[in-house]
Amino acid sequence: MSVTVVGAGLAGCEAAWQLAARGIPVRLVEMKPAKKTPAHVSDDFCELVCSNSLRSDELTNAVGLLKEEMRRLDSLVMSCADETRVPAGGALAVDRAAFAGRVTQRLLAHPLVSLVSREQLEIPEGRVIIATGPLTSDGFTAAIGGLLGSEKFLSFYDAAAPIVAFESIDMDSAYFASRYGKGSADYVNCPMTKEEYLAFRQALCTAEEAHVHGFEDAGVFEGCMPIEVMARRGEDTMRFGPLKPVGLVDPKTGRAPYAVVQLRKDNAAGTLYNIVGFQTHLKFPEQKRVFSMIPALKNAEFARYGVMHRNTYLDAPRLLDRYYRLRTAPRVSFAGQMTGVEGYVESAASGLLAGLETARELQGLPAADFPAETALGALALYVSGGSVGEFQPMNINFGIISPLPYKVKGKRNKNQEISKRALDIIDGYRVGGDMQ
Repeated sequence: MSVTVVGAGLAGCEAAWQLAARGIPVRLVEMKPAKKTPAHVSDDFCELVCSNSLRSDELTNAVGLLKEEMRRLDSLVMSCADETRVPAGGALAVDRAAFAGRVTQRLLAHPLVSLVSREQLEIPEGRVIIATGPLTSDGFTAAIGGLLGSEKFLSFYDAAAPIVAFESIDMDSAYFASRYGKGSADYVNCPMTKEEYLAFRQALCTAEEAHVHGFEDAGVFEGCMPIEVMARRGEDTMRFGPLKPVGLVDPKTGRAPYAVVQLRKDNAAGTLYNIVGFQTHLKFPEQKRVFSMIPALKNAEFARYGVMHRNTYLDAPRLLDRYYRLRTAPRVSFAGQMTGVEGYVESAASGLLAGLETARELQGLPAADFPAETALGALALYVSGGSVGEFQPMNINFGIISPLPYKVKGKRNKNQEISKRALDIIDGYRVGGDMQ
């Protein structure tokens, strides 16, 4: 039996790979290049819209654990990310174009994957994994609504940060460093004095915003909050967020500045850098005016301005089981941000689990049932019923992973021990042959 995967983003590509790698033929439906959303520019699969960072790569961080679990389960997304990584201190960041190209090339080269380039307008027959993402087309959204009931949809707003040309950065007003000297000095740090910071914040608070239908500050997911929304929340909010100066000593002064704007390499050549944490929905001329108030960016050339779009997700605890299958129609699975997972890695992880479990079911094998002691299992169990109160998108974190049954002194040591336990469980699946 074959499986139709709708959507060739992070989740859809990972689901298709897991199925094909286990001998299940895949029909991959993707509307690009014939039709693109306003946020997409590339024809390739797995286009990273908001950022080129997959966040921390350390096992003392929950997303670092999730990535390592995926690596050990032969994740396509993680393999291609590792092959196209760019320096980013303790984080895993990629060259966007190279990453998307690598995923596209490897997936289309698989003999069991066939591509259908068109917009899907109805729910396919047979087994299907829907991974069309937060920017699902209106036509297919209507089809999903017909399957679920339109009242089951929820939404929040997501924003992407601007990208500037490295040669336009005033390096006399900036310096290379990573926070606390962790890893190599991969970030360009743009210091600001108190006076510069306060003037910048005031400009952000009063800058003209682009109209986004239905947008309200309250509808913004905390992990992707526009910088101007953050500025309005308080004088020091940004200095405790993306402009935090702690651990970024300026070599010119020998001390940390009042505030620091960080830039992260966006491509392998190092010609483009994105402004870390500067998701925004300001009008383009306003972005140029306000962001140029940062001393090191006074002459910045913007390769891309920030954009904002609406993300749509499901009321997953009511609709989905731990395998991301629709409870009322188990032949249909969902994966990616539509399920309420938040983040690139989490989206790919949901696709991995949905593809792997679908393949096992079709082959008559028992479900893997990754437990809550693993990041993969904890995320799926949270999304399918672990939330309390109103369901909102969730990043992976140690708070949703089962705690240790014994005490460990020190947060980093505890997290390291949780990660070791999780990876031992994943390795147990692999050694036993269960993941083949």
